[in-house]
Amino acid sequence: MRILMLAPQPFYIERGTPIAVDVLLRELSNKRHKVDLVTYHIGDDRDYPGLQIFRVRPRPRPADIPIGFSVAKIYLDLFMLKEALSLMRRHRYDVIHAVEESVFLAMILRRLFKVPYVYDMDSWMSSQLCRRFRWTRPLRGILEFTESLAVKRAIAVVPMCDSLAEKASQYRQSGIYVLRDVSLQRKSDDDNVENLRETLGLNGSVLMYIGNLELYQGIDFLLESFAQVALSDDGADLVVIGGRQDDIRRYAAKAEALGIGERTHLIGPRPVAAIGAYMAQADILVSPRLAGTNTPMKVYSYMDSGRALVATDLSTHTQVLDSTTAALAPPEVVAFAKAMTHLLRHPEERKRLAENARRVVAERHSQAAFGDTVANLMTAIERDLAGAQQTSR
Repeated sequence: MRILMLAPQPFYIERGTPIAVDVLLRELSNKRHKVDLVTYHIGDDRDYPGLQIFRVRPRPRPADIPIGFSVAKIYLDLFMLKEALSLMRRHRYDVIHAVEESVFLAMILRRLFKVPYVYDMDSWMSSQLCRRFRWTRPLRGILEFTESLAVKRAIAVVPMCDSLAEKASQYRQSGIYVLRDVSLQRKSDDDNVENLRETLGLNGSVLMYIGNLELYQGIDFLLESFAQVALSDDGADLVVIGGRQDDIRRYAAKAEALGIGERTHLIGPRPVAAIGAYMAQADILVSPRLAGTNTPMKVYSYMDSGRALVATDLSTHTQVLDSTTAALAPPEVVAFAKAMTHLLRHPEERKRLAENARRVVAERHSQAAFGDTVANLMTAIERDLAGAQQTSR
């Protein structure tokens, strides 16, 4: 099939949704589909068979695009619509694949060109928007209604987790394909990855977080919990990988204020290709996320790492994790600290959880499982398109 994909993010950069888009593009290329990708002006190109990238050309150009909703994204999405309209006039596409808020652009294109769209759902946008911006709350009903139309009118909906699939099922009974993220563990040359114990002077146990440092990730909560751990374990250190410099400075100041500055190491971003080598240096991995229902992409790599995981006992985690694969704790400082301390003191339990988690990833969240879901999705779309053509004759 020939697909027009709309990805309203910087691409390619190493953060959540762009990584997920990249994984999908590789899979579509492997299955010999042709994809024209419309995306933002920021990012690295990817060279996959059948892929062409069309970048917006805004004037003026925003230098940076933060995670989540922003005025800059609305501005850039208008240029995405312009580029998509141009491509639709020049080429004949079988389907439009719309990521996140670009589904609203796809609804316009569907009406103008009679080309169906797939809604790639990474979040329930109206809830996310109202949670982040109080001024949008009076508009919640309108926002949710508009989002429900996007779900109903899609040829298929592709949520990234079970909770989003349940939300989509409120508005349609079929055509929902859960496309979970996969582990980003790759073989890497460990000799080329820094030895954190040497560079940071770590002598005891290592707790590690990897990911962005947005508020919903719960880094304040993690630091407060680690401060409790530090009271009973004077040998443990916390390593935080990822984040923007302003966030790193803010959390470093908080760690100092909590009295754990010397034992908290915010080392900034590291390459995705090396993520496995870094996780291998940890004793325990942590996911302190406090908000949202979608499962963090990092969780699949955590589960595949061979290291035990401590996570908040919220649906963002529990739709993938349970007590056999992770230490789950309520999103309370004392409870989360107790879970980390318990695993630090019980290496055999760490080993059991890590082995169980790795087995579950191999069975349910592997690249092969991802590929099977993509294949099922494309087969269903081809069947629906063929049925629509027969009906129109």
